[in-house]
Amino acid sequence: MKLTLARLSMALSLLIPVYFAAAALGVKFGLWPWQTGLGVLIVQWGPRLLLAALALGLVALVVAFVGRPRQGWQMALVGLLIPALGMGYLVNMRGRSADIPPIHDIATNIVDPPMFSARILAARQAQAANPVESLAAPITSLAAYQGARFASMGGKTLGQVGQEGYPAVRTLTLTAAPAEVMAAAKAQAEAEGWSDVTPQPGAGMIEATAETFWFGFKDDVVIRVRPAAAGGGSLVVVRSTSRVGLSDLGANAARIEKYLAGLSARTGKS
Repeated sequence: MKLTLARLSMALSLLIPVYFAAAALGVKFGLWPWQTGLGVLIVQWGPRLLLAALALGLVALVVAFVGRPRQGWQMALVGLLIPALGMGYLVNMRGRSADIPPIHDIATNIVDPPMFSARILAARQAQAANPVESLAAPITSLAAYQGARFASMGGKTLGQVGQEGYPAVRTLTLTAAPAEVMAAAKAQAEAEGWSDVTPQPGAGMIEATAETFWFGFKDDVVIRVRPAAAGGGSLVVVRSTSRVGLSDLGANAARIEKYLAGLSARTGKS
């Protein structure tokens, strides 16, 4: 009885990482929509599975130490620790998400942000993706931000919410000439592993698409390189916009910061 319960607990716990990986990769490979993989399998059923495994592991561990011989406690401990770590991770993520603005469109310049080409907009429309909104629009005027949850943001634009949430996301000033920066910007986009990197030299623009490993979520990125207003050099503006989901959990801001840091190091000048 003790060994059976301990083995069952450990087996269930070992299946938990497989369950979460399958939920995410199923979205990536088109087995089910992201609303099912993330919203149902992970957000709704994930915590329930973890709690069930946690309870079973705790019971198995107690039973293992009741009476003699004390058997299976090592397996029961594994069965307890795995879901405990999983629950800790989910609680940490939920706490972090509470401090992250519920937006998915971030730009280093909210006054004059670059716009995506008709090609990218068509690809987004074909996927029924998030619309690319004006960053100057009051956030509560947008369809995705209706309701009491967003009332406190009413006086701010979409761009302002992003700027306040990620104050480190700023336009990069480089001393190198725009032509040199354009070449480095393209090389850095490719080094980031982004797909469909498409330069538009005449417009001083580069577009690309970043894809997450687990869910295969696609975020579109547009980079604009212009001469600095005075004294030579270049200004690099980046915008990153998720195709799905209300909140990007900080992914777009982190992507922009990492990209600009790499670009600055690549040019060797800032």
